[in-house]
Amino acid sequence: MLKRLYDRTLALAGHRHAMAALALISFAESSFFPIPPDVLVVPMVLARRAAAWRIALVCTVASVAGGLAGYGIGHYLFETIGRPLVEFYGAADEAARFQQVFEEWGWWIVTGGGLTPFPYKVVTISSGAAGLDPLVFTAASAASRGLRFFAVAALVWYFGPPIREFVEKNLPAVAAVFFVVLFGAFLLIRYLF
Repeated sequence: MLKRLYDRTLALAGHRHAMAALALISFAESSFFPIPPDVLVVPMVLARRAAAWRIALVCTVASVAGGLAGYGIGHYLFETIGRPLVEFYGAADEAARFQQVFEEWGWWIVTGGGLTPFPYKVVTISSGAAGLDPLVFTAASAASRGLRFFAVAALVWYFGPPIREFVEKNLPAVAAVFFVVLFGAFLLIRYLF
């Protein structure tokens, strides 16, 4: 089943509408959608290595735009939309703690959230709800999301087909490591904040 899902994602990555799908997923992930765009960036760069930097740029711009939508949810609609989304993701306590420290640590929180597997939508909504300066928010989002997506694209571009062969040969192990790291990051964030 995992192999079929991987093959379908790789096929989508080579599709003529892949860039639009990537932009949509990147935008949505920053404000409400649970699946990170990295799962599409990797196979897209593998399928079209010459477009690696454009893929990373589209992903970054759409993610920052989606982050601004999440910021807007937090700032203008926190009570009606933002709070239910944060509670849906089980992060109400984290969001309340984020709001308390945003004034002092806002740049670093946004940057850390943009680089890690922590649900970025919690950071974007909390930034808006806490009233973080929109310019600080946008700059931190652009820096962190850009660094993350360009680094992923660069690694896949550099290692190219060998990384694809490695992933395909070791797909269950790669998926298991990814989920362990993701779960570990969630636990680390939960107990640090």
